[in-house]
Amino acid sequence: MPKSSSSNEQLPPPLGRDAALFLDFDGTLVGLAPTPEAIEIPPALVSLLGDLSDQLGGALAVVSGRQIDSIDRFLAPLRLPAAGEHGVQRRDAKGHMQEQRAPDLVPILEVANELARVHEGLLVERKHAAIALHYRLAPQLEAVCRDAMSRAIAHDPQFELMHGKFVFEVKPAGINKGIAIDAFMTEAPFAGRTPVFLGDDTTDESGFAVVQPRGGIAVKVGSGPSLALHRLESPRAVYEWLVQARDQLAGPKKAPTPEATDSPETQESPRSPE
Repeated sequence: MPKSSSSNEQLPPPLGRDAALFLDFDGTLVGLAPTPEAIEIPPALVSLLGDLSDQLGGALAVVSGRQIDSIDRFLAPLRLPAAGEHGVQRRDAKGHMQEQRAPDLVPILEVANELARVHEGLLVERKHAAIALHYRLAPQLEAVCRDAMSRAIAHDPQFELMHGKFVFEVKPAGINKGIAIDAFMTEAPFAGRTPVFLGDDTTDESGFAVVQPRGGIAVKVGSGPSLALHRLESPRAVYEWLVQARDQLAGPKKAPTPEATDSPETQESPRSPE
């Protein structure tokens, strides 16, 4: 369980060259929006992630509740290593995709669709192996959504209900972001590096629980209780921290060589008259 916010929480330290960087997407790299498609990508984010991936030897992955094709669409032309649907899908650094077989979601989808038909402001998102019921536009319906989705899976142990920010999601049991990060850490180029994971939601706590015991860095984005020992206040703060990391990894700019300067000491002395 996430612990309460603590005065011991600190800003994350500088990113080392030996880091394996894992980044949540919504609420971490980009701000939350009324619907999943309404997010805005900061103009320089794609090039920033590309630079960091190169500097870390490819050891940068997005770990999200979104499907991987959605991540790719928003971050095009990048195709980073990624875990989608909290680990149901995973694409390694070589581009190989692993995907859990989709269970029968029809009964759960029917429940969610019926609820959305009756109550304005609910959005049903069908994923490969999960059903997400978003209530950001109708926050007063939290209990209604929770109860309906709980009943829909009450007698089916292959599913579990996950509560995120203004969303209830039914997904296959026993799959989470921590397991996905653990799998990345067994593979090149992540293996042997220090894991660093940034996330904003309760669904990211399983990742924090994997990263910190490995001697890594867990960073909670925004407010709320968390296992993470470090914190950044917003996606904007995440962006600024990543920019700083990129610039530090790039190293100091080379000073001009003496030949390139135009100082009096390096200017050619006038020839003496013969």
